[in-house]
Amino acid sequence: MKDADARSIMTARPSAGESHATERHHPDRCHLDRRHLLRAGLGLAAAASAGGTLFSSEEAEAAALRAPPRVLSLVNLHTGEKLNAEYWSRGRYVRDAMRAVNHLLRDHRNNSVHAIDPKLLDLVHALSRKLGRRGPIEIVSGYRSPETNAMLREADHSGVAQNSFHMRGMAIDLRVPNMATRHLQRAALSLRGGGVGYYPDSNFVHVDVGPLRHW
Repeated sequence: MKDADARSIMTARPSAGESHATERHHPDRCHLDRRHLLRAGLGLAAAASAGGTLFSSEEAEAAALRAPPRVLSLVNLHTGEKLNAEYWSRGRYVRDAMRAVNHLLRDHRNNSVHAIDPKLLDLVHALSRKLGRRGPIEIVSGYRSPETNAMLREADHSGVAQNSFHMRGMAIDLRVPNMATRHLQRAALSLRGGGVGYYPDSNFVHVDVGPLRHW
């Protein structure tokens, strides 16, 4: 990793074939610069305003810099790869950590990599904190390429949407070891961060950062 401030650790290395993963870039989503710092600061300002205290943008940015870092602990059930990454620190997303997350959440069927929406990572982080998790969250599905999505639909997999948020890097299917799927679903619903799908037969919950809805 090139950036000095990256704090992500991959505990399982990709195979030789995985080193040639296909990158699918969304520039607007990958541009992790001062705009993210300002956005984080303005978010804190809005929250403070709702509570009766109004911050200037400079004060909000300073508050974002003082905010604790955000760490994600994930394991990909298909590849066995594990990641413990400080993906947000001092008011901004950590570029190398985001790249490591993108790789972990790649389409394991054809090894294509796509930028994961930072808002989705923030949602999973909030869910992990709400559940009081210290161990890793298990990933059933992250990014899904259009080819894989079409294949799953043709194979008559129920619940695979034609325009799935998985294809945009905006959805994750996950489970938590030793936790009832219903409990995980209720925790996800309480965050009101987007879509929540409940799949008890397959023992996972879908979360995305699309419109607020559930099924």
